[in-house]
Amino acid sequence: MQRYFVSGNDMGETNVTITGDDANHIAKVMRMENGDHIICSDSQGRTVLCEITAVDRDSVHASVIEEIQEQKESPIQVTIAQGIPKGDKLETIVQKGTELGAKGFLPFSSSRCIVKWDEKKGQKKILRLAKIAKEAAEQSHRSVIPDVFSPVSFTTLLKQATDFDYKIVAYEEEAKEGETKRLAEVLYSMSPGSTLLCAIGPEGGFSGQEVSELKEAGFVSCGLGPRILRTETASSYLLSAVSYHFELMR
Repeated sequence: MQRYFVSGNDMGETNVTITGDDANHIAKVMRMENGDHIICSDSQGRTVLCEITAVDRDSVHASVIEEIQEQKESPIQVTIAQGIPKGDKLETIVQKGTELGAKGFLPFSSSRCIVKWDEKKGQKKILRLAKIAKEAAEQSHRSVIPDVFSPVSFTTLLKQATDFDYKIVAYEEEAKEGETKRLAEVLYSMSPGSTLLCAIGPEGGFSGQEVSELKEAGFVSCGLGPRILRTETASSYLLSAVSYHFELMR
């Protein structure tokens, strides 16, 4: 059954209105008609089963059949702070991270970022990433769309880190030296509802100075297993570890 995210203003107690690309998808791609059922979420935790009552040129109208009680969101609110990578890797990170339960994505620039963020094209890029997050959330049957924030500087990242309960930095030098315990120790110290910020460097990783500053800001330097991961793989590893620990083991 198809799932769509609807703004709170368009989701009432008994009726739902779908517009834009989603309305076109229902009418032109899925070729749905009156009487067909869809699932709608408001990205605030409310999910409902609906029956389509009208398919117009620019909108689809549906009536609410019943509320759906489900728990699809991670018990731990994980934000991925990602050093800006090359090419379309950030799109992959957002897509897969959304499927694996990330709460948000915060790109940042650092000394070893090969790509410099283009401010002129930046807003269009963020909108593209937000659309990817929405589509991935629908595909994976989540009830909330992750936040995709505009890129910040490394200094701003350190300042914003104070808003989180726990902070880790994935550092390849720790993996090279055989460090395998700190991530597990952080996970065992957390409880459902905690917030976690995970900083992942770009292709060139973090400089020693940056890691020192992250540690001073309260980040725990961790190896993600015994192997060295690509920048676009590290967040998936971390989110999978969180899911295993809090959703499968408990």
